[in-house]
Amino acid sequence: MSVKKEAVIKMQRYCAYQERCHSEVRNKLIALKVYGDDLEYVITELIKEDFLNEQRYAETYSGGKFRIKKWGKQKIKKNLKAKMVSEYCINKGLAVIDDDEYSKTLNTLIKKYRKERKNKDWTKLEMNKKCIQFCQNKGYEYFQIKEFL
Repeated sequence: MSVKKEAVIKMQRYCAYQERCHSEVRNKLIALKVYGDDLEYVITELIKEDFLNEQRYAETYSGGKFRIKKWGKQKIKKNLKAKMVSEYCINKGLAVIDDDEYSKTLNTLIKKYRKERKNKDWTKLEMNKKCIQFCQNKGYEYFQIKEFL
């Protein structure tokens, strides 16, 4: 069996296990010592056979990180950019997140943060400052955090 065919089969398995972005597949192929035209051929085949779809990846990634890890849109966007996902796909991915659910999640995070730290000797100003910092680290927008404080 040729190197190309073998690489396509390996990458099909790799992509079938979970959604992958182009950069992850490219890095995996390089780790398997597949370069140049062979690498491009494998990626093209994966796209043709719908094993590799960047928009679907962005949608799955965004939804998962929001629901499971409670990440905000800014953190999700930053991580997708780091994976070299296109701006168009990032926007499609973030559109999967329902605005009402996003607001409810942020409100719940703020309440939970305050409840867990109510016994600390912090002034209201210190509590708000630390709460804002926590939510921003999670990737939520400042103006929305301020709305719930």
